[in-house]
Amino acid sequence: MTIKQTSRSLVLAGIAAAVLSAPAMAAGAKIGLLGGITGPIQGAVPPIIDAARMAVKHVNDQGGILGGKLSMTLGDSKCDPQSSVGAANKLVNVENVAGIVGALCSGATIGAANAAAVPAGVVMISPASTSPAITSLKDKDFVFRVAPSDSFQGKVLARAVLARGIKKVALTYVKNDYGKGLADNFRDAFKAGGGTIAGDQAHEDKKSSYRSELATLSKGGAKHLVLVAYPQSSAPIIIRQALEGGLFGKFIGPEAIYDAKMWKTVGVKNLEGLFYTRPASPAGPALDAYNAAIKKTYPKSYGALFAAQTYDAAFILALAIAKAGSTDRTKVRDALRAVGNGKGMKIMPGQWKEAMAAIKAGKEIDYAGATGDIDFDKDGDIAGSYNKWEVKGGKAVNLGAAK
Repeated sequence: MTIKQTSRSLVLAGIAAAVLSAPAMAAGAKIGLLGGITGPIQGAVPPIIDAARMAVKHVNDQGGILGGKLSMTLGDSKCDPQSSVGAANKLVNVENVAGIVGALCSGATIGAANAAAVPAGVVMISPASTSPAITSLKDKDFVFRVAPSDSFQGKVLARAVLARGIKKVALTYVKNDYGKGLADNFRDAFKAGGGTIAGDQAHEDKKSSYRSELATLSKGGAKHLVLVAYPQSSAPIIIRQALEGGLFGKFIGPEAIYDAKMWKTVGVKNLEGLFYTRPASPAGPALDAYNAAIKKTYPKSYGALFAAQTYDAAFILALAIAKAGSTDRTKVRDALRAVGNGKGMKIMPGQWKEAMAAIKAGKEIDYAGATGDIDFDKDGDIAGSYNKWEVKGGKAVNLGAAK
């Protein structure tokens, strides 16, 4: 090697060392969406992805984030705790996301949080996980959700059923965090309100037959079956076999029982009188802004279950990154609290430019989402609200607020 070559090498080495030692310059940000793209809820996921993509579009169409663009990468949890770990690890350690929207299924959220996100200090905001077990996770304040806990919904559903004059039901639920959490709260509230659980049995998911379970559940003489199950797994099989055996004629459930593909499989005429509750979005300008945007951008996803919650989760995560002024994961977590605490200038869906102007001016902001004000409590939960729905004449009819 010549002296000239040696000098050139030393110069290049010095430049490389300077680059490596310099602080990383932010040029945009990346977030992850962890959802059950395949598995028992796959039919509900495309509109959820659309809603998240719309939030990203709103950010990028109005100036972007941290001097660049906001991007989003997908991970498939398969609605399964084990599969969610690998998908979350890829988002965290390979894609290097600043935060995760998801997971959707409760078990997947718990699995991903415990094994991947929390150890790496990556914030997760679930738009759909409702198990009460999430509230008590040892998560170092890295797990949040914009869907209310089933500790609320189980009680709301019980009161709504009793208010319809239904005093005796059978109850079956999928044997996992979601199913058990909702069933426990429904059972306690229903019995406390004077109702009788005439049959009560957990069931394994992904079986081809539930006839023996249904026979046992029907022995108590209940005409109504409360079903907590996934719409593209056990739910349609249980409903079909219950009808075929003449064991139950009426069905009750939480929002998971609302699924267009399942209704088509079972035959909506066989579901006349199906009664269920689902998370609601309070009327007002924030919901109007979201509805107008989704109708224009992804019209087929308008009104889809958990789509509005997903938009809110993605948008508030972006606000937190902007508020933090960094993709530093701990700073993002702390900033999430700052933009979801009920204090400051109200920012509605689509108001990215207004939010950035306020942050630049040193003002506090508070996200008022499509699903209501996103004000996190000490556990990262929100209160939320629900509506009652019933299948009438082959259509889902909104019966108004459930209390």
